Amino acid sequence: DKLKNLLELLPEHDLPQDLKSKHCKRCVVVGSGGILHGSELGHLLNQFDIVIRLNDAPVQGYTDHVGDKTTIRMTYPEGAPLSEHEYPPASLFVAVLFKSVDFNWLQAMVKNETL
Repeated sequence: DKLKNLLELLPEHDLPQDLKSKHCKRCVVVGSGGILHGSELGHLLNQFDIVIRLNDAPVQGYTDHVGDKTTIRMTYPEGAPLSEHEYPPASLFVAVLFKSVDFNWLQAMVKNETL
């Protein structure tokens, strides 16, 4: 019931049209482990059709190494980046919810409530 009520609060329940229409040929997943630091691979990562960033993998200040393209940001609530700059308007935020408190977090975010 809690999940059903939360889904009704959300503006849409499907992928954005631009993602649905993409024929994903080349995707890359960028984690937050820091292995790319110093790699200067940002220009190559930006060439992928879809760039999925996990948890709080930072972009700002590291674009030479990790690129600046984010198609999907996928995270659990505790791992979400705190900076609004890590959520480009054209990207999709995917919350991975698996604990009861995660659903409370989502409700607070959607309703702009204090958690």
